[in-house]
Amino acid sequence: MSAQVLLRFRSAAGPVSRCHAHQLASVSQAARLSEKKLKGLLYPFSDLEAHLSRQVDQRRFRLFQPNMENLERAEKLFIPSPKHHILYSTSAVRAVHMPELAQPEVCFIGRSNVGKSSLIRALFSLAPEVEVRVSKTPGHTRTLNFFTVGKAFTLVDMPGYGHRAPKDFVDMVEPYLQERQNLVRTFLLVDGGAGLQKLDLAAVEMCEEFGIPYVLVVTKIDRTRQGALLTLLLQLHDFIKDQTSTCFAQPFIVSSVQYSGVHLLRCFIAHVTGNLQLSSKPT
Repeated sequence: MSAQVLLRFRSAAGPVSRCHAHQLASVSQAARLSEKKLKGLLYPFSDLEAHLSRQVDQRRFRLFQPNMENLERAEKLFIPSPKHHILYSTSAVRAVHMPELAQPEVCFIGRSNVGKSSLIRALFSLAPEVEVRVSKTPGHTRTLNFFTVGKAFTLVDMPGYGHRAPKDFVDMVEPYLQERQNLVRTFLLVDGGAGLQKLDLAAVEMCEEFGIPYVLVVTKIDRTRQGALLTLLLQLHDFIKDQTSTCFAQPFIVSSVQYSGVHLLRCFIAHVTGNLQLSSKPT
């Protein structure tokens, strides 16, 4: 689902409405699961491995495979503290309105109703002051929304493209992607049930044209049959290998409902923003 992402601050009228963390939002909570379920939650591709042909090199889907220690270290970035504030910063519709921030930046973009805001809510679920609203109406996000995660990095929620996209979507998004000097990675979301659509291919073409590093993230895997998801992953891998030059070779898969892959994605964000050097211990 696509939606406007909002932050409620404490006010004189009383405390803010707090979001409650999902029971599997943190690695420590997830560690109570059985070994098999924990592996499937943290590394969701593991649930698909048994269905792969032996001729398929599974290593290509495990290029980024941090261990539990790395996942826990990355998670700390998403937990606020008195010295580490996770805050909504501002919204912008044009480059001149964008905040001048020196810290690394990542942005999330995708088709309307791809589940972008639901995923951002899951990523920030350990920050109780950040409330991410999810609307059933596609195209609710109309601006670029900036969230600062301490001094570590900034996350930018982009308007969705496609149905009910802002009329000035191109004027809003292209200058940001092309000119934002501190943008280190763009996360391009793909609906697991729909696969790469024509508008997704246009977004890929835009990233390639501007030469910016990006990664494909498959959403809503809880709604997608395993066979269809595996077929999509194989298609995406071949697509990335044969038709892209700046896309990370491994597509990520996530469920914002079950939290599958959310911990891994947090870790990848921490890594690409320079906040986490991976240890070499095996997973």
